[in-house]
Amino acid sequence: AELITADEQVYYRDVYDHLVRIADLTESYREQLGGVLDAYLSVNANRTNDVMKVLTIIATIFIPLTFIAGVYGMNFDDMPELHWKHGYAATWVLMILTASAFLVYFRRKEWI
Repeated sequence: AELITADEQVYYRDVYDHLVRIADLTESYREQLGGVLDAYLSVNANRTNDVMKVLTIIATIFIPLTFIAGVYGMNFDDMPELHWKHGYAATWVLMILTASAFLVYFRRKEWI
């Protein structure tokens, strides 16, 4: 004996068509959501790259200045420029020129 009659098969086929359409829509929404997620992650990565670039530029400018300050901050008496009348001003000029040179270089490269 048949469990599903010919008259009922029409209704089951209709339900099957609806389920296939829902499955296709679900797959389409999943693909669209994946595209939106990829776009979001790309924008986030670009923003992170911009932040990292700024931090790298700042570090590149300040690391040589820290080195110069560290050398002249040592308590050695054998450094001739320590006893020079304009040693302090010359150190400041050296630090300003170093930072300015890096800034000019970065501007010419259009990094800032």
